[in-house]
Amino acid sequence: MSYAAAGLAAHAGKYQEMQVLAASPGQLVLMVYDHLLVSLKRARLAMERGDVEQRFVQLEKVRDALTELLVTLDLEKGGEIAVQLKGLYTFFLTELLDVGSRNDVARLDRIGTMVQELRDAFAQIAGAARGASAA
Repeated sequence: MSYAAAGLAAHAGKYQEMQVLAASPGQLVLMVYDHLLVSLKRARLAMERGDVEQRFVQLEKVRDALTELLVTLDLEKGGEIAVQLKGLYTFFLTELLDVGSRNDVARLDRIGTMVQELRDAFAQIAGAARGASAA
């Protein structure tokens, strides 16, 4: 990596760090969902190319993001919705074990579709809450 590229990477890292530090809890959850979706897409591409190493790396990132979503759930405040999300995240983690060992793109796509729907729903809720707090 050239000196200029290293400098840009350092600035990008600091920018991302500042975004995270300044983000609301809702924005942080959306960032995790976005990271999760990118990793799912990269895992799919690795599967299609037959790149076992990248498949492993990307599926590990997917598991890390799902684990982050799982451990940050507040079951007391979140009530039934949090319990249902816990079940979904656990289901996704279980499915990923099979997806990774069988190179099952169709199952990975189903997970990706469900995660995208969750992300979109959460974005709507976070947007509505942000609009209500601004009023």
